[in-house]
Amino acid sequence: MTTLDSTLIDTPAGPLSVLAGPDGTVRAAGFTAEPADLVPLMHPSLRGALRDRADLGPVTTAVRAYLAGDLTAIDPVPVEQHTGGVFMAHAWRVLREVKPGEPVTYTGYAELAGRPAAVRAAAAACARNAAALFVPCHRVLRTDGTLGGYRWGLDVKRWLLGHEGRLTAS
Repeated sequence: MTTLDSTLIDTPAGPLSVLAGPDGTVRAAGFTAEPADLVPLMHPSLRGALRDRADLGPVTTAVRAYLAGDLTAIDPVPVEQHTGGVFMAHAWRVLREVKPGEPVTYTGYAELAGRPAAVRAAAAACARNAAALFVPCHRVLRTDGTLGGYRWGLDVKRWLLGHEGRLTAS
């Protein structure tokens, strides 16, 4: 069985758990104090036994730099997620190109992903994203510019958008 390194990083938005594969690639991340909470979000082929680590090297360094104001520090961190669909994988890659401080609506996200009519599929990509922060689904807003949903809570989403220089309505 694969071993996944897990760490917990304190952030102003709450604890961020990160799970990484043997090569340091992020497989899951979320604002929870329990890294094991992330395992069910992952594709079964990416799961493994968790090994607690105080630091994940470049991943932890990137998160700390992001928190210190280098908003693009997380961009080069490799992420691995799997689904049964080609669109979902493509949509996650596209989401990583949405710049900090420049959130998009679900409609805009579907357009960026090349399927303007697939707004529900774009929303599903956000909902099924297991690598929060690194695949920045917090940067997707409702059509009217309000926050909408976020697996880790609207307070976390609001903090992330504020940190990135984009405060939004409710």
